[in-house]
Amino acid sequence: MYPLVYIVRHGQTEWNAERRLQGQADTVINALGREQATRNGIRLAEFVDNSDDFDFVASPMRRTRETMERLRAAMGLDPLAYRTDPLLVEISFGDWQGFTFRELEARLPGSTQGRRFAKWDFQPPGEGAESYQMLLERIKPFFDALDRQTVCVTHGGVMRCLFRFVEGLSKQEAASLEIPQDRLLRLQGRTLEWL
Repeated sequence: MYPLVYIVRHGQTEWNAERRLQGQADTVINALGREQATRNGIRLAEFVDNSDDFDFVASPMRRTRETMERLRAAMGLDPLAYRTDPLLVEISFGDWQGFTFRELEARLPGSTQGRRFAKWDFQPPGEGAESYQMLLERIKPFFDALDRQTVCVTHGGVMRCLFRFVEGLSKQEAASLEIPQDRLLRLQGRTLEWL
């Protein structure tokens, strides 16, 4: 059983808008992403009565840190009073980072076909590249160790893994989930709910 956790995906980046595989490339949020982060902070303030009761933790990447800082500022909190945890870093796409699927196919036709058929277990080429299953195994210890109410700013891949291990979604369902950047996800007990 998990304590109360509010999970937020980082705001939109230009690479999100261009549908580029971002992974662990350290991109920044764009104007829309900044607006999303602020709106999520305003919304979160409706649910968090006493922020001192919560641990605030973000992935150490620039896009998640800026999202957390804008979210906290919108809540009337010190923007910098949070911690980071490297376990929350996004999935690594290895050699594919920075490319769109169209660009990858143009460079090497058929190279992305394996991912289309088995997205959850597919590991892209390149050093450090991960499948969603590998990502799940990396992040699960972070969530299993939570012992207090938490606000977490992280990435779409991490949130897909949450749906797999918390609610038991199939590999195909979890890997294909659309993860919005302008909503909060609440984890409590063994239930996930979009707010």
